[in-house]
Amino acid sequence: MPRITKVYTRTGDDGTTALGGGQRVPKDAVRIAAYGTVDELSSQIGVALAVGVVEELAAPLGRVQNELFHLGSDLCVLEEDKARMPVPVVEERHVVALEARMDRRSEELPPLANFILPGGAPGAAQLHVARTVCRRAERLLVTLAREEPVGAWAVRYLNRLSDALFVMARFENLRRGVPEPLWDSRA
Repeated sequence: MPRITKVYTRTGDDGTTALGGGQRVPKDAVRIAAYGTVDELSSQIGVALAVGVVEELAAPLGRVQNELFHLGSDLCVLEEDKARMPVPVVEERHVVALEARMDRRSEELPPLANFILPGGAPGAAQLHVARTVCRRAERLLVTLAREEPVGAWAVRYLNRLSDALFVMARFENLRRGVPEPLWDSRA
């Protein structure tokens, strides 16, 4: 574990930042944007937890935040450096767990008969915000993966997580007894 003695280092004042392997890269590099957006996603989930979600979602969302730190660690170390610098990464087991949680929650949800709008209960609305940030992180990661190697499960994890956050938002509305806002295609 890193030991952080100072929050500021002044080393980024020139517009660069260090990857886990020590390489200096521009702060607007796609890799930095990707794991910065993963950090933003974790913060959005933190807001959902602070706003309050039903008990069945609180612990799984806490696990997701921890897994997002795994993903950030996965992304801040180049693939070629991982043999000499093993770090926590997202793995198949994380994707499988998301799918299982989603399947359990979906069993209780009514089938979708229309597109729904983000909203409803405060926790559900915040989970929809997290879902959209997750999709942005996924798009950035896909862009990065075209340029250089990324962890084998990273893109799949974000793809599944955005779906899971959608299901969780619907579940939150269901449990709170708040109707899902529906898209009116004729409005």
